Order: sequence, then C-alpha cells, then structure tokens
Amino acid sequence: MREGGPGPLAGLTVLDLANLVAGGLAASHLADFGARVIKVERPGTGDLLRQWGPYKNGVSLWWKVLARNKESITLNLTRKEGQEVLKRLVAHADVMVEGFRPGTMDRWGLSYDVLKQINPRLILATISGFGLTGPYKDRPGFGTVAESMSGFVNATGFPDGPPLLPPLPLADEVAGTFAAMAIMMALYERDGRGSGQGQVIDVSLYEPLLRLMIPHATMYDQLGMLSHRQGNRFSDAAPRGLYQAADGRWLSLSATTQGVWEPLAKAMGREDLLTHPHFKDNPARVKNVDEVDRVVGEWIGARPLDEAYRVLHEAGAVVFPVYNTDQILEDPHYQAREDIVEVPDPELGCIKMQCVVPRLVRTPGKVRWAGPTLGQHNEQVYSGLLDAKPGELAQWRQQGII
Repeated sequence: MREGGPGPLAGLTVLDLANLVAGGLAASHLADFGARVIKVERPGTGDLLRQWGPYKNGVSLWWKVLARNKESITLNLTRKEGQEVLKRLVAHADVMVEGFRPGTMDRWGLSYDVLKQINPRLILATISGFGLTGPYKDRPGFGTVAESMSGFVNATGFPDGPPLLPPLPLADEVAGTFAAMAIMMALYERDGRGSGQGQVIDVSLYEPLLRLMIPHATMYDQLGMLSHRQGNRFSDAAPRGLYQAADGRWLSLSATTQGVWEPLAKAMGREDLLTHPHFKDNPARVKNVDEVDRVVGEWIGARPLDEAYRVLHEAGAVVFPVYNTDQILEDPHYQAREDIVEVPDPELGCIKMQCVVPRLVRTPGKVRWAGPTLGQHNEQVYSGLLDAKPGELAQWRQQGII
C-alpha cells in the first residue's frame, strides 16, 4: 500500500471528491508535500477537469498538472453500494475534500454527521460557490460569478473601459489555496492541540478573494470611498505601472518609496525632479500621476527594452520585463531555483510543469508523477486499503460501482 511520498505530510490520507479546480487544487497542495491523495472519480467520465483543453494525444494538460501526485480510483457515489464503499474509505482518511452543491452529500447519505460516526477525526473541507449558509447557498456558483461578487472584477481594467475578468480561474485557485491552509489549521487543532476531533471547513469561492481586497470595505465604511478601475496604476503610490519600450516590448516598474524613486529619477537624467513640487515626494507624485507617467513613459519609450532595463536596473530602480512563458523557461533565475521541473509520464513522455510552492528547506515537497489515468489505482487502493478481493472488485466493475 502506498503511503504518499516524502515530505512533511507523509502518512496523511486525503480523499479528493472534488471536480475541476478549487477542491482539486486544495488536495494538490497537500499531495505536493507528501500526503496520500486518493482522487475519487465517477466511472466512465471522471473529473470534469479531464475535459478541459488544451490536449495532447487526447489528454488534458490541466489534468496532468492539477492531479499530479494523486492516485485515481473510480466510484459511483450516486449508487448505494458506492456510498457504502466510500464509508469504508472514510474510516482510513484524515481529510476529505468535496465541491458538490450544498446538500448533495446529505442526499447521498454522506453528511458529516454520518461520516464522523465512522471517523470522528475526519476533517471535511467543502468548497462551494456561496458557502453552506446564507440566502445564496443553493445557487450554482463558478469562479466567474465569485470574482464579480467579491468586487475584484469591478476594480480591474482601465477607467475608460469595461470591468475585466481574470484570464484564469482565479477565484477557484485562491479558494483552493485557502482551503489547503484551512485544512492544515484544522489538522493542527486536531493533532497539535490534541483535541483529536475533526470538523467541517466551509469555503466559498467569493470570500477568499474578498479577503484579498484588503482595504476596500474599510475605505467605504470610514471614508465613503468606492473602488474604481485604474488600469496598471496603484492609487497610493506613483509611479507604478507598465511602460512600452521603443521595440514594442513592455517593462514593469514600481517606485512606490522615496528610496526607489530617487535612483530612478537619476538614472533617467532627471535629478531636477527630486526637488520639483510635482515629483518631490510620493503624495505629490500621486496627485500628479498623469505627469509622472508621461515623464517615465517617454523616457522608456525612447529606448529599446534591453537598454532601458539595463540602465534602470543598474541604477537600483525596481524594474523587470513583462514575461511570457517562453521567457520564463529560458530565464536563468527560474532555472537556478528549478521553478520548472520535468516529470516523466507514460502517456505524454516528459512533461514540464511548475515546481512545488512554497519551499520548505528541510522537508521539501516533490512532484512524483503527473495526473494519472482514470481508475489507474483501483486495485492498489481497494485491495490495499480495504482488503477487497479480486472477485469483489470484478463484481463492483460489473455493477458499475467502480
């Protein structure tokens, strides 16, 4: 029986019942650090993430990354027999992650009240669009809705343009990361504090993003200020933004403190700005941000990116080119820190993907394998964990239970 892999969470067993990104990422974080994550998928179709492109040889690349380090089993939870098998698995689990619409697990006879009778130490992390309580709890929810509800979308974009959705499932990814953090808190309370008891973790898709919109509610409460779209600017410091060089490439720049602004002005040959009333300190620069951006933008725009970057970087300014993925893979800093790792895979050969984050120096995580095929670990899990015999497995397959 596999006991997970090396890392600080070795010996921890997680049942991942989630579909798509949020719950899957929560379990993925745990798997990266050595937890044994058993991915429970519907027979025939599996996790819906398997249907997300792009594909290579018919295999989802999303799946290969998000399901790395997991073991895949199939189990039909809509069948009574499948529900009974899950209960047997629960007896061996530390954590369960699920992302069904609230009430689904109850209808299947798998409520937390039922599960904790089997295993009082079980921690159940449930991730839903709007959470387990409140008037919206029964609504279907995806990240797009959560990003809009949190206020994030309204603050994204340029003042003269529409709100912008993020180009990735941001709400799901943030919720999954928060869920993993919450699971570790609950494990500490159970084991480190010695209560010995599991609990339910209620994670919505919109609340983690709301938490990241740090001052907005307080700004409105105390000052009556509403957030507004400001493009690449930051309302409390200047200059800060993206500036296009003469060759069409883009340079990111942030001079949000006086100690960074002064070498920037000197590097541009504009020491006169250090005493100019519109540029002399951060409050003045914020008040005159259009003028500040014009001066910085014209200086960068008159030079190719490599030259502008070299001059400003050598002067101590905080700048960096705007990268695409090809540049990330070629960058020497990424290479030195091994931020992109190569993972052997029987379906696709060698796959490059992001390394484990964050870095634990003494007990690091590791990418041990890429996302598995559907039901790849049925025999290993059911025979090893539940002591199911070959005849029983054959019967389950014939009945459509696995």
